[in-house]
This record gives sequence, C-alpha cells and structure tokens, in this order.
Amino acid sequence: MESLLRQGDLVVCPEGTTCREPYLLRFSPLFAEMSDEIVPVAVNTSVEWFHGTTAGGLKCFDPLFFMMNPSPCYSLRLLEKVSGLSTISDRDGERSRFDVANEVQQHIGSALGFECTGLTRRDKYMILAGNEGIVNGTK
Repeated sequence: MESLLRQGDLVVCPEGTTCREPYLLRFSPLFAEMSDEIVPVAVNTSVEWFHGTTAGGLKCFDPLFFMMNPSPCYSLRLLEKVSGLSTISDRDGERSRFDVANEVQQHIGSALGFECTGLTRRDKYMILAGNEGIVNGTK
C-alpha cells in the first residue's frame, strides 16, 4: 500500500464486506498507518428486489443480483478529512491505529445513519453462514 500511495491517491476499503442491515462492521486498522490525511467516503447502495450480499453460496453472483434491480443506486459522500497517526495526539499521548480506525468508522456510520459494531467480517459469516467466510476449493 505504501508504494501505491507514493504513486498518488489510494482508496482502501477497511470494512471489506457488505451487509443488508444498517450496521458497520469493525474496521481493520491497517489503513490508519498509511497516510497523515485520510478522507472517509460513505458508500451506500439502494436496491428494490435483489440483494448482492451472499453469506453462503457463490459470491460471484452478487454483482449480477445487484444489477438485476430495475434501478440500482450507489450513493457516495465525501466526508471531512481525519488526521492519520503521526498528526494525532490526545491527553494520554499518541493515539493508536485502532483509535483512528474507530474514528473513521464513527464518521462513516454517522453519515449513513448506521450503527457501528465491534463485529468483524469473520463474526458476521459465523453468525449468518456458520463459517469464516472462506470457501475451500476442491482438489
């Protein structure tokens, strides 16, 4: 990621999953160390009939299901910049990458009207599909 960032702007999706409900899963903190300038982007989809969020089965069909809707819609909202690790300090000293990730999650959740959770992608798949979201290939 560092080499890509040196080439120009970089987009990172720290949640890395989709959900039909208005909740945000816990963000991976890896992006928080990459830059001093983080611009959160709130992304939401709107569909009428088909949801492209398979928990079990063939995830390759998710984009097809999304496009089967008569008028699918993505909404994007650019939010205020958040300072990265090297420019943030609080009363107790420097904040951690987890603090930065939680701040970004809170900004995005607030902009979308979503509740922020402490659940990870793995937790979501264990609850919905009874696995960790990993498909074992056949040999």
